[in-house]
Amino acid sequence: MDIVRDASFKKKKRQKQTLMIVVAVLAVAGMTLGVSRMKPALQSVDYGTVWPDTVKRGSMLRQVHGIGSLVPIPADVRLIPAETDVHVERILLLPGGPPVKPDSVIMELSNPQVEQEAMQASLDLKSAEAEYHNTKAKIDSDLLSLRAEAATVESDYSNAKRDADNNRELNKIGVVAKAVLDASMNKERELATRKKIEEDRIAESTRAIETQMAVQQSTIDQKKAMLALKQRQKDSLRVRAGIAGVLVDVPVQVGQRLPQGTILAKVVQPQHLQAELKIPETQAKDITSGQKADIDTHNGVVQGTVSRVDPSVQSGTVTVDVTLDGPPPPGARPDLSVDGTITLEKLDNVLYVGRPAFGQEKSTVKMFKIDAEGKTA
Repeated sequence: MDIVRDASFKKKKRQKQTLMIVVAVLAVAGMTLGVSRMKPALQSVDYGTVWPDTVKRGSMLRQVHGIGSLVPIPADVRLIPAETDVHVERILLLPGGPPVKPDSVIMELSNPQVEQEAMQASLDLKSAEAEYHNTKAKIDSDLLSLRAEAATVESDYSNAKRDADNNRELNKIGVVAKAVLDASMNKERELATRKKIEEDRIAESTRAIETQMAVQQSTIDQKKAMLALKQRQKDSLRVRAGIAGVLVDVPVQVGQRLPQGTILAKVVQPQHLQAELKIPETQAKDITSGQKADIDTHNGVVQGTVSRVDPSVQSGTVTVDVTLDGPPPPGARPDLSVDGTITLEKLDNVLYVGRPAFGQEKSTVKMFKIDAEGKTA
């Protein structure tokens, strides 16, 4: 049977629901307030991912670091160009082989025109030399004829002078007439003039001979220079190293036809290397020539001296050349990657810390101090 509920029952039910809602709101508000007042949990990191260091007092080296590679000293690099248009016949040596000597043949080339011109230059020189000797023989013969005529005139003059002297003495004692004396004296003067003329002819011929032979010698010298040029071009068809070192590049192939000036090979002296470092532009402002540096080749460290600082900036770095003070470590070779440390100056009685390595002068960096327990920072 249904029971009729009165109004008081409904009122009590609403009051109960309202009370429950108020309690729930107060509970949520209390929890929110409690959570907001809680301290945040400490962030944790793996100790192996941080770079710890200790603050110290004393002397500090101010240094900059950079990466780079070993490169040959420009004076010890030989680039071998093609002296004429050539055809590559054979390549005898390849990069990475044993060290080469100055006369080691790297490759053989061909150029029929060069060989023909060298032969023609040799024939031209022989022809010029033959012409020189032929001219000299003819001139010498003509000069001998002039000297023979001059000798005859000189002999006649000597006889005439002797006769004139005798007639002067005889005329004094009245044995020879005045007319005979005058005739002998005239003969003496005539032959003296002829003797002078013959001497002048010989002197003039000698000067003409010297000029003519100088012209012939100049022709010979010209032919010799041309032969030397053609012979050098012919010899260049057998490409030689030229210096003792290591063959590092042969950028050609058998069968290629190459124009004059094409680089055929590159030879370097591996014992004469320098480090080429790339220093960030923000750290390079205090680098100057003469500063000391340590070059790590990953197989040993060798000291060096800064020899050149590139005045331009490329890709945010400055190129610094470091001359090695000693022989490079074993295994050093051109283009080997290296790490370099350049010492700028030494500071005394300062507080310093080695980390962070990217700290710059007059800049601010953030660091953490680790507590005594080593658990928080």
